[in-house]
Amino acid sequence: MREIGRQRRLRRLVTIGLAAMVAIAVGGSLAATQAQAASTKPAAAGLSLSRQFFGTAFDKYAGHNLPVYRYTLRNARGMSVQIITYGATVQAINVPDRFGSTADVVLGFKTLADYVQFDSPPVAPTTGVYFGETVGRYANRIANGKFTLNQPGVGPVNYTIPVNNGPNALHGGIVGFGNHVWADKPVFLPGAVGVQLTLVSPNGDEGYPAGSPGCPTGCTGYPAQIKVVLTYTLNNANQLILHYTTTNQSKNLNTILNLTNHSYFNLAGESSFPGSAYGQVIRINANTYTPTNTTSIPLGYLASVFGTPMNFTTPFAMGARIQDVSANFNSPGFNQLLEAQGYDHNWVLNPGHFGPLGLNLAATAFDPGSGRLLTVWTDQPGVQFYTSNFLTGTLVGISGHAYRQGAAYTFETQHFPNSPNQPNFPSTELKAGQTVNSTTMFAFSS
Repeated sequence: MREIGRQRRLRRLVTIGLAAMVAIAVGGSLAATQAQAASTKPAAAGLSLSRQFFGTAFDKYAGHNLPVYRYTLRNARGMSVQIITYGATVQAINVPDRFGSTADVVLGFKTLADYVQFDSPPVAPTTGVYFGETVGRYANRIANGKFTLNQPGVGPVNYTIPVNNGPNALHGGIVGFGNHVWADKPVFLPGAVGVQLTLVSPNGDEGYPAGSPGCPTGCTGYPAQIKVVLTYTLNNANQLILHYTTTNQSKNLNTILNLTNHSYFNLAGESSFPGSAYGQVIRINANTYTPTNTTSIPLGYLASVFGTPMNFTTPFAMGARIQDVSANFNSPGFNQLLEAQGYDHNWVLNPGHFGPLGLNLAATAFDPGSGRLLTVWTDQPGVQFYTSNFLTGTLVGISGHAYRQGAAYTFETQHFPNSPNQPNFPSTELKAGQTVNSTTMFAFSS
């Protein structure tokens, strides 16, 4: 009877926390919702929000240093989330385990100086690690940093962006969205607290003259001016919700868009023993994935996961098959785990697994030791599962521990890599004057 009562209470908390977000998730007026709620206290007990100065950082758009703030969101169940306005970055997510002991379950840095120096330093070809960042204007890779768009009244136009990852552009270019200071505003909703972060990316963003890093013959940059409004909210159901509203503010220029959050998860805690993430049990709601070439660019077709180490349709330990380089990958000529030094691929999500806010199931992760469970919900067509293959023990995390290979994994909800050059992939084009909404949820339980 106690268990039935607990489940009923949990369902009530979920309902309270989600009711205020429904209008946002279906594309309602985010600004109006927040304006109405900004002067009120959260109705659900135990929710709180605080803001503190975190330092100053140079912002390329502003041309000078700007103040950076850290927001701390807390709920009644002992969960807290820390978000910094530099890069709209998740610094920490503290979640209780089955025994009530709380641990930070994402990798991060202690200081702003570390984020500026190491997270995504604007120097090609060093691309950084992107701990917790909001990645854009285009997350993941674009082959050779080139794409073509049809522009109104003009026709096909070729564009180039900086190459910063081998021969390709990765996560937006040299100075991506994670290198900017976002404008901030606290958010109080009836069942949630959060922060609204805003960034305006100008027409020609990431354009550089010939000879610049990553642009030996010059880069045009991205076309069109866009405005991104990202709202993080935390409710008493232990759900961290990320809602993106992006508007193309140009009247005659189309552009491309692919936004994601780059948090590295380890449900045993970011300070747990090296390789602890390998034993955590992963499920990915995908029957197919996009196999890649030697530079991690998709080959252009979908391959079945069945009969390969890419099969996470049923829960499997992350490290159980990560060394199986003799396996079949339904990708002749390219050994996927060898080329990527582990998992670093886009899975094509199976549709129809609707959950909170009508979102589709992307993935789950479970840590047997702590009992923590993460469920990822999204409206995006893919998820990049990356197993921190390139952490080498040279970076010191927020708790003073070195991060090494296998320390964590990402679930980057997204459109597919190199989609602008693959007409058979879902389109990432954002047309002139168009506004798009997207939502991802990280839900925790134990």
